[in-house]
Amino acid sequence: MEEVRQKVEDAVDDLFNVKIEVALNRPAEQFGDYATNIALQLATQLNKKPGEIAEAIAAKLKDQFPKVEVASPGFINITLSDSELWKLAEAAPENIYKNQTIVIEHTDPNPFKEFHIGHAYSNTIGEALKRLFEVGGAATHQVSYHGDVGLHIAMAIWGIKKQVTGERLEVSDLKEEDRRKFLGKSYALGANHFKEDDKAAEEIREINKHIYDRDDDEINKLYDLGRKWSFDYFEDIYKTLNVSFEKQYYESETGHSGAKVVAENKDKVFKESDGAVVFEGDEEKGLHTRVFITSQGLPTYEAKELGLALAKQKDYPKANLFVVVTANEINEYFKVLIAALGEIDKELANKIRHISHGLVKLPSGKMSSRTGEVITLMQVIEMLEAAVKKLAKENPESINDNVLGALKYTFLKHRVGGDIIFDIEESISVEGNSGPYLQYALVRANSILSKAKAVTSNLSPLTSFEPEERSLLRKLSEYPEVVKSAAQELMPSHVCTYLYELAQTFNRFYEQNRVIGDERESIRIALVKKYTDTLKNGLMLLNIPTPEKM
Repeated sequence: MEEVRQKVEDAVDDLFNVKIEVALNRPAEQFGDYATNIALQLATQLNKKPGEIAEAIAAKLKDQFPKVEVASPGFINITLSDSELWKLAEAAPENIYKNQTIVIEHTDPNPFKEFHIGHAYSNTIGEALKRLFEVGGAATHQVSYHGDVGLHIAMAIWGIKKQVTGERLEVSDLKEEDRRKFLGKSYALGANHFKEDDKAAEEIREINKHIYDRDDDEINKLYDLGRKWSFDYFEDIYKTLNVSFEKQYYESETGHSGAKVVAENKDKVFKESDGAVVFEGDEEKGLHTRVFITSQGLPTYEAKELGLALAKQKDYPKANLFVVVTANEINEYFKVLIAALGEIDKELANKIRHISHGLVKLPSGKMSSRTGEVITLMQVIEMLEAAVKKLAKENPESINDNVLGALKYTFLKHRVGGDIIFDIEESISVEGNSGPYLQYALVRANSILSKAKAVTSNLSPLTSFEPEERSLLRKLSEYPEVVKSAAQELMPSHVCTYLYELAQTFNRFYEQNRVIGDERESIRIALVKKYTDTLKNGLMLLNIPTPEKM
C-alpha cells in the first residue's frame, strides 16, 4: 500500500509541484484494488476541474500499473498486477509503534467482590490492544490495579461478620469452591444494609477506618484472608483467559502517595472546601468539582488514581504511553483526574490514554452488584459451555476453545465505547459472525491442506490468478492494512470484521472451485495456506484459541 501511495504522491509532485499525503482506500472489486480522491482535494488549490486533474495523474501512472482509470467526478482507480497483490498478502503489518514502550492497565477487579462480565470485557479489550501494540513493534507491559481498601471492602467485612455470627461458621473452614460466592454474598449484604440501615452504615464506616489503620486484629484477619482468596481466584481466571500481568498496583499503596501529592499541591492545584480538599471544575472545559481528600482525611478514588499514575511513571520511566482501559462509567472522573495531573505534571498527563468501553448486558438487561445479582464471568462461561455442548457432541475436546472464542469475539466485534448485548445463542453460532464460526472456518481449511500432495506458501512471481482466485488473494492482501488501522485507532473490531469477511470470501471461492485434484491444485493450495495463516494470525491477535478439531 505504501508503494502505491508513494507513486501517486510522486506523480502529484511532478505534475503540480504539490507535496501532499495521498489517502487510499479499497473500492468495490470491480473498480480496482485501490482508489483515491486526491484530484477532488486538489481542485480548489489548483483551480482546475477534478476530472482534469485526475486524468493527468492517471496518465502519469499508466506505465506503473496494469490499469489506471478515472471515475466521475475525479476518482482514480488503480489495479495492481497479480504478483504485486501476492506481495502485499505476504507483507508483515507495519511497525507503527517501533521503539515505543507502552504500559497497559486493565481488568482491575476488586477483592471481596465477584469477577463479573465487565471485568472480562475489559480484560479481553486490554489483551487485544497489547497484542496490536506488539505487532506494531512496541514493547508492552501489562499491569492491573485493585481497590483493596475503601467502603466496598468494609461492606464485605461487615457482611462476613454478620454471616459468621448468624450461621456460626469459621471463615477459614470454607471450601475453596465456596469462597468466591461467600465473599460476593457478604459484599451484597453489606452494600444493601449500608444503603438502607443508618446503624449498619455507621458500623461499616468504622470498619473502614480500622482497615486503613490496621489496628483491629479481628478485622485484619478477615481482611487478609478474604484478600488472599480473591487474588488466588483472580489468578485462576487470568489463566483461563490466557492473560498475565507483570505487576499489580493497590489502592492501599497509591492512596497514601496520592494524598501526599494532593497535600503538596494544595492552594496551587487543589483547595479546601467544607473540610475536604477538592479540585475545582471548569464549566467551559466540561469538568466538575471533585473531592480528592474527604473531610475525614481519607483519599478518594481520584487521589488514589493520581498516586497510581505517578507510581506507574516511576516503575516505567521510559514509557511513551500509559493506556488505561475501564468502563465508561468513570469517564467524567477520569477527565478531572487528567486535568488535575496536567497542572502537576503536564508531560505525564499527555502520555495517558483512557480507553473506555460500555456495559455488558444480557438480553434481559443489566444486573447490579449492589443487589448481589452481578453477572459473573463464571455464570456466562457455564451458560456458554451448556450451549456449546449441544453443538460439539463429536469433538468435546474443543468445547473450552469454543467457549473462549464465543466470549472474546462477542466482546471484540463491537466498536469499543458502546454497551453490548451478550446473546448466548448468537455468540456460539457456527453460521454467523461469531468466534466459533471463525474457529470452524480454520479447522475446515486445515482439513483441505491435510489432503494435499504438497503444501507451500511460495509461488512464482509469474503466477497469474483466475478471477475467483484473485478475489480471495485481494482480500488476503488487505490484512496488513487492517491490522495497522486497528493498531492506530485502538479498535480490535476492525480485525474481527475483516476475519469474518475473509472467511466469507473463502467460502465463496471454495464453493465454486475445486482444490484437491484440480490441475491448479498447487496454486490453490498456496492460497488456502495463505488463508489459514492469515486467519490464524488474526485470531491470535484477538487472543482467541485456534482448535485443531471441532
